[in-house]
Amino acid sequence: MQGAPARPAAPPLPATGARERSGVSVAGVATMAGSGLSNQVGAAIGSLAFSVIGPVGVVAVRQYVAAAVLLTVGRPKLRSFTWRQWWPVLLLAVVFGTMNLSLYTAVDRVGLGLAVTLEFLGPLAIALAATRRRVDACCALLATAGVVTLMRPQPSTDYLGMGLGLLAAACWAAYILLNRTVGSRLPGAQGSAAAAMVSALMFLPVGIVVAVRHPPTLAAAGCAVAAGVLSSAVPYLADLFTLRRVPAPVFGLFMSVNPVLAAVVGWVVLGQGLGGPEWAGIAAVVGANALGILTARPRPT
Repeated sequence: MQGAPARPAAPPLPATGARERSGVSVAGVATMAGSGLSNQVGAAIGSLAFSVIGPVGVVAVRQYVAAAVLLTVGRPKLRSFTWRQWWPVLLLAVVFGTMNLSLYTAVDRVGLGLAVTLEFLGPLAIALAATRRRVDACCALLATAGVVTLMRPQPSTDYLGMGLGLLAAACWAAYILLNRTVGSRLPGAQGSAAAAMVSALMFLPVGIVVAVRHPPTLAAAGCAVAAGVLSSAVPYLADLFTLRRVPAPVFGLFMSVNPVLAAVVGWVVLGQGLGGPEWAGIAAVVGANALGILTARPRPT
């Protein structure tokens, strides 16, 4: 689930050698752009329902939609799962739910652009921790400078919202590591599908309580469902298409644009304008990720 409000991770489908040599196709770029835009627009539309059912209600609906999509695609054979396969799936389900809940609550408090930028620190930290190059140390310092700029003390600073954004980042990092474990023990998307199902079941009583205490209007329910479709279903299916046609480094580089897309969508759709320091902080985080990918040494296929 990618730099952006988190979403289910598509199974890695490596590009063929011919495609690697031929560069990035127009269709691949268009799909990546559409996926990122869909993800952020979905989050923005979902936030329109916060005043009626709150971030918890929106996240619950999103979990239901993600489970429906992944169960349809992954078709996990649950009865054949062993405990060795189940325990990382259960942890992944907990992390998945916590990640989305903390992110959406952060969006409600500090805005879409800042929340997604802070969450993006999770995969960035994983990428930088995997290497020992001087350039990666520079990337880490650049990203840290961006975070310090975003979280600088001000009278209006919402530290709880910032902390929730960082919690989402930690969950995304854990999500990446758990997905590697699940992917090595279960074929295809079975592990992700099972985790999405468990997470949806966890949020089922939450959704019932929210519906009883705060009956959703038709508009609020529509916004929550749209968030699930645009931020879970569309990006997941788009990633399946993209990872067949785009080299992994290029895919990772394009993911860097998500915080910028989130800031633009937050401004256009929600009227959440950002000042110069905020844009500088976002640029520093995005630049750190882009620099790390562009200077990475090619790995043997």
